[in-house]
Amino acid sequence: MKLNDIKPAAGSKVARTRVGRGIGSGLGKTAGRGHKGQRARKGGRGKVGFEGGQMPIQRRLPKRGFNSPLVNKTAEVRLSELMKLKFEGVIDLAVLKVANVVPAICEQAKVIKSGELSRKIELKGILVTKGAREVILAAGGSIAE
Repeated sequence: MKLNDIKPAAGSKVARTRVGRGIGSGLGKTAGRGHKGQRARKGGRGKVGFEGGQMPIQRRLPKRGFNSPLVNKTAEVRLSELMKLKFEGVIDLAVLKVANVVPAICEQAKVIKSGELSRKIELKGILVTKGAREVILAAGGSIAE
């Protein structure tokens, strides 16, 4: 075997069909595009989703779902995050923002029951779930609305 004897496997390389090259090629004259019509023209494929003027499917189907504008305004705070917080005194939204527990854009925070709490904390102006309220009060903490 020599380098000049190497050939690709039979059928693995298929030559590109050369359209519009005379009657003998089988694809002369209209070059496989048929007679007249949009698809016979240059650039005649139209836009994606265009249905010939008929109301498109994405406009015919009903809209579903809802995106709440309040989704980024309330942040969840875990009890374990409050436990890690190195702050003595009343904890409010400003304290949580400074400590990077909640994003700066949020307008309110809600404490959820996730994790343990072994020290007493005082909350002011922060929403609290029922389960988290029980844990905070059991640890000797207080919640001011």
